[in-house]
This record gives sequence, C-alpha cells and structure tokens, in this order.
Amino acid sequence: VQLVESGGGLVQPGGSLRLSCAASGFTFSSYYMSWVRQAPGKGLEWVSEINSGGDSTYYTDSVKSRFTASRDNAKNTLYLQMNSLKPEDTALYYCAASQGSWGQGTQVTVSS
Repeated sequence: VQLVESGGGLVQPGGSLRLSCAASGFTFSSYYMSWVRQAPGKGLEWVSEINSGGDSTYYTDSVKSRFTASRDNAKNTLYLQMNSLKPEDTALYYCAASQGSWGQGTQVTVSS
C-alpha cells in the first residue's frame, strides 16, 4: 500500500496550489479519503474528506469555500485544489485512506 503526495510548494497569500495523492496497492475506489495537515509546532488537523464515489465532500470550517477535494478513481488519485491561500494554511499536508494508510506528506508554505 502506498500513498504519494505531490504538488506542494511556496506560494504567495491569495495564490493557489493543487495537491495530488497517488494511491497504489489497495482498491482506491472502495475507500473514503482524507486530507490532514500539520502546521509547524502544532498537532494534526483534519482538513477534508471525500467519499468513495467522490460525490460527497466534507471540510473543516477554516477551508470551506477555498479548498475543493476531488478524486479520479480511474487514475487512483486524490486531489485538493487550494485557492485563496493564507499564511495559516502553511503546513505539511498528508493524504490518508480510511483503511489506515497515510502518505509521507507534501509541504505547503504560504508566504510573501
């Protein structure tokens, strides 16, 4: 089982990034997927969840209307479109599957 995140980087406030999470080794389409982040010096924060079919999504209040989770089950890939980024969005972003697997994370830094 492997989850590999990509797409992080340095972006200015107000900018956008699209994170990807490539899954392998399990039946991706059968599981809910989540994005979780960890800001420097802080604990884990759940960001978003998407159901197995991709037609239901859930978000923490601080990212609602700015972030959009989606998935392509044919490509075994999870996405997180992040718009209107704020400095407080700076964190290591992980994808996680509901069967317990986690990726290694991708760093997002929002700074001018």
